[in-house]
Amino acid sequence: MPPTLLKNALIVTGSFATRGALAFDGGRITGIWQEAPFIPNAIEIDLGGRILMAGGIDAHVHFREPGLTWKADMESESLAAAMGGITTFLDMPNTAPPTTALEEIEWKLSRAAATSTANYGFHIGATNTNSAQIRDYLESGLGNMFAGIKVFMGSSTGNMLVDKDLALEDLFRIKGKTILVHCEDEGTIKSNLQKAKDRYGDNIPFSEHLFIRSREACVKSTRKALDLAIKYGTRLHILHVSTKEEVRMIREAKLLNPGITAETSANYLWFSDEDYPKMEGRLKCNPAVKSASDRKALIEALKDGTIDTIGSDHAPHLAEEKAKSYLNCPSGLPTIQQSLPAVMTIALREGIPLTRLASVFSEKASEVFGIQDRGRLEEGCYADLVVIDPNKEYIVGKPAYKCGWTPYEGQTFKGSVDMVWVNGELIGAGKKAAMKCDFAPGPHSTQ
Repeated sequence: MPPTLLKNALIVTGSFATRGALAFDGGRITGIWQEAPFIPNAIEIDLGGRILMAGGIDAHVHFREPGLTWKADMESESLAAAMGGITTFLDMPNTAPPTTALEEIEWKLSRAAATSTANYGFHIGATNTNSAQIRDYLESGLGNMFAGIKVFMGSSTGNMLVDKDLALEDLFRIKGKTILVHCEDEGTIKSNLQKAKDRYGDNIPFSEHLFIRSREACVKSTRKALDLAIKYGTRLHILHVSTKEEVRMIREAKLLNPGITAETSANYLWFSDEDYPKMEGRLKCNPAVKSASDRKALIEALKDGTIDTIGSDHAPHLAEEKAKSYLNCPSGLPTIQQSLPAVMTIALREGIPLTRLASVFSEKASEVFGIQDRGRLEEGCYADLVVIDPNKEYIVGKPAYKCGWTPYEGQTFKGSVDMVWVNGELIGAGKKAAMKCDFAPGPHSTQ
């Protein structure tokens, strides 16, 4: 392929937004200029002032392969991701079997190499008994095989709960990789669920979900994770933050351990408890969507930098599964194709700088997980690129997911993903160019 020159673009990075041009060749960025240069034989594309950003890196997805492929698989969901401007995904370990050893990582890598449209990587799952094994992998130089270490401090789909204090302490002592934590206190959740059963029997309304998977459950678990991270100097990434109390605690904890980072999802920035009566099971996720005041605090945290990354927590279930009663309805929402446009819509409405979007969707995730040569608009980096029209308003229709639905269907977005390149290949042109992510260990955080 000849080189490609994208001109008349609004180039947006975490540091600046400016008019300019960008060229790529052989899958990598070859230059960025204020004025478009002449490049012999180049394919020239005039972007007409549209936004040009690094493709999104979603470090929190559940693509359901292996073992749960009636819901989703890497082929279907990676294509949907790329259609939504996400050019790299990091998949979670709660599959069947769970991804708790290198053998499962190797299987996933082989499967993604054969089927994925987007670049790929995988987190390894922690259990009550495998911290020594993970440490052995790192000491043996095998850390490039996986992105981070996922710890479920609250149970969710897949039942990979780590609930032994000694196991948690040992995991938080691990150096050289980021620990990602699902923070909900299991004892609090079980107590709340029993109270709901005592009151409603089998007919628990979905509006009770935020009281069952309560803010107290989130806050108690997040406080424990932050205390451990401060104690051991852990590189800690708090996932899907959903409450204003957690925002405050994380903001304070970062002063004591700069290796602490935080993620939220578009779901907590868009929806609130007011949506449960209408959406019922289609809004059931863990942690639960909370109040409008929590949503406001999260938007402010996105604006001021307390929130470091956006992860979709893309978790597909079939529509008929989500239509079941509360106790039989699985938790999780399919959202990766809508994640970037949803947050773009919020940013345009709330006055959040576009530079923050470039940071939370690509640059910071690249830094947190040591992803080499991705997530940045810099010469020599891979040409993972997304073009967005910030003026185009549209109503969300049927998504590309295997499950065929999204909670955003019918919502109005402003900011259309118009073009996407993965390693210099235009999505939709028929050729797949996805690659495995290379991970480098970053500097350890200190106490």
